[in-house]
Amino acid sequence: MDNLSDTFFALSDPTRRAILLRLSKGEATVGELAQPFEMSAPAITKHLKILERSGLIRKEKDGQLRRCILQEKPLKGASEWLEQYNHFWESSFDKLDNTLKAMVAEGHFEEGSD
Repeated sequence: MDNLSDTFFALSDPTRRAILLRLSKGEATVGELAQPFEMSAPAITKHLKILERSGLIRKEKDGQLRRCILQEKPLKGASEWLEQYNHFWESSFDKLDNTLKAMVAEGHFEEGSD
């Protein structure tokens, strides 16, 4: 998979999104990340591996502890890709708004009528 596909795959799961939200507040140990979830340690480890493989997190050893740190680059890439579509939708809605205003001005229908 390419980087963008890896990022979106990792973001497709609500557990992984919740982990990223927690990491947006600061680094955390694997145990701290696992705490709010009712799932096995291997299941959390699987989610963390997917996040790490996508580049969304980085793990560092701190003695016996493994700390996870959010990485900005993949999220920034996904955001930039989505921004292209934001411009498309804004432009489309502006065109629709202008068309509707022209139709009201031409008397095709009354503004605010149901």
